[in-house]
Amino acid sequence: MKMERLSQDKIRIFLTFDDLTERGIQKDDMWREIPRVHELFSDMMDQAYAELGFDPTGPLAVEVLALPAQGMVVIVTRGKMEFHHTSETFDEEVEEMYELEVTLEQTDQISYVFHDFEDLLRMAKVIQPLLTDGGILFSYKEKWYLQLDAVDMEESGYQSIIAVLSEYGDAASVTRSVLEVYGKTVIAADAINVLCTHFK
Repeated sequence: MKMERLSQDKIRIFLTFDDLTERGIQKDDMWREIPRVHELFSDMMDQAYAELGFDPTGPLAVEVLALPAQGMVVIVTRGKMEFHHTSETFDEEVEEMYELEVTLEQTDQISYVFHDFEDLLRMAKVIQPLLTDGGILFSYKEKWYLQLDAVDMEESGYQSIIAVLSEYGDAASVTRSVLEVYGKTVIAADAINVLCTHFK
């Protein structure tokens, strides 16, 4: 479980499928109200407080984005607590630690980060025979981010592609919208073939 602070009232948590499996949670369980999911959320908030000093009291908006290969990105935004009560009811209100508003989404984007351009090139040469086309390459915070659409892939080649990506890079929790706004688009389409053509 990796987490980072995006602003004073917002954090991003990246859960791998291993994080979920360790807790006996399947990907589809995140869509259900089950005690294990509540326990996971409670653990995440404890860790966010310990690591980032993020105080989860008050209303929280939780966005869960399921990624096809990497796991899940959970974005937690803290709202402002509104107290219109006397001091006697203050303690009761604080007791109700979090009010949750949960949004669940799925994406077909596979996102991997490469710390070294040479690793990116080596991966492109290995993966090219498995992919007919596709891929967008971004640069962001001095790293290279490759995004592929799982929709374009055949089921048989999908696992092989993930295996190659994992060998050379790391699963990334950064969404395409963040890369488009804060990063730089290096290759807008067909990134794997473009890399292999220009860097032989």
